[in-house]
Amino acid sequence: MATETLALFEHLSFEFLEEFDVFAPAETGRTRDHQPPELMRGFLHCYYKDIYGIRPVARELQNTFVWLGCDFDRPPSRDAVDRFLTDLEHVVEEIFDHFVEQAAARGLLDLTYCIDSTDVRTMPADQDASKCYDPTAEEYYYGYGCTIVSTGSKIPIAAEFTESKQAPEETAMRVTRDALAVAQPIWMVGDSAYDTRDWHDSLLTAGVVPVAPYNARNTDDPLDIEYRVEDRIDEHSEDVQLKQSTLDETYNRRSGVERTNEAVKDCGLGHVRARGRVHARAQVFLALCLRLVVVITNYERGDNPGSTIIRV
Repeated sequence: MATETLALFEHLSFEFLEEFDVFAPAETGRTRDHQPPELMRGFLHCYYKDIYGIRPVARELQNTFVWLGCDFDRPPSRDAVDRFLTDLEHVVEEIFDHFVEQAAARGLLDLTYCIDSTDVRTMPADQDASKCYDPTAEEYYYGYGCTIVSTGSKIPIAAEFTESKQAPEETAMRVTRDALAVAQPIWMVGDSAYDTRDWHDSLLTAGVVPVAPYNARNTDDPLDIEYRVEDRIDEHSEDVQLKQSTLDETYNRRSGVERTNEAVKDCGLGHVRARGRVHARAQVFLALCLRLVVVITNYERGDNPGSTIIRV
C-alpha cells in the first residue's frame, strides 16, 4: 500500500462512524462483515488514488497491502462496498461536518470566507443529471453543481449539492448559515452572482461584512458603487466606514475558493462515476471529506495544509 495513503489514517480516528444508527446491524439480525471505519479508510484510499465506482473500489480493496493498510481483517466483497456506500449516503454530510470541526479545532480556519459554485460533471447515462452549458469551454455537459464555502488553505467548510451549477439564492443563504455556524469570520466574499440584498443583509446582521461586486444590470437606475455592501452598510451601522482599497483587497482573495474547488476536484469531485443524484451526492461529499483529511494530515505532519498531496 502506498505510504502516503497510510499517512491519511495516522492523525484522525474514524471510530465515530460506529455511532451512526444507519451502520447498526439490521433488525433481522444480519451483521456486518466489515465495520464502517475500515470501509471509510478504504474509500479514502481509493479516492486519493483516483479510483472511483463500486467495482473499481472493490477490486482495489482485494490488494493484500491495501486491505491490511485500511485495517480490514480480510478483503471486503463488492456487496459490502456497495452496502456501505448506500448507507453512507444518509449521513455523509454529517461526516463532512465532523471533519470540518476537526480542521477548526486545529486553528486552520481564517477570518475570510469565500463562496462559489462549481460544476459536477457526470456520465450522460445518468438520467438524474441536468444538461448544462459551459460558456467558457463553449460546450454542453451532463451533471450537477456544488456550492462551497471555503477558507484558509483550500479548506471547504460548508457545501450543498445542487441540481446544476447555477444554484438559487436559497442555496447560498443555507450554505452561508452553515459556514457561520462553524465559526464567524470578518469577511464573506462572493462574485456578482451573490449581489442580492437578502444575502448581504443577513451577513451584516450577523456582524460579517459581505464583499460582492455590484451588478448594475440588475436595475434600470444603477447606483454609483463598486460593491453592494457600500449601499447596505449605512442601514446596519452609522459608524462603519469601508475603504474602497480594503474592499478591493478583500475581494481579490476570492481566488481562494476557486483553488479550493480545484483541490476538491482532485479528490474526486471532478470524476463522478456514480449514476443517479443520490450516489453522485455521496461521491461529492466523500471528495470533500478527503480534501479535509488531506489538509489535516499535512498540518499534523508539519507540511503545507494547502497541498493536494501527501509527501513522504
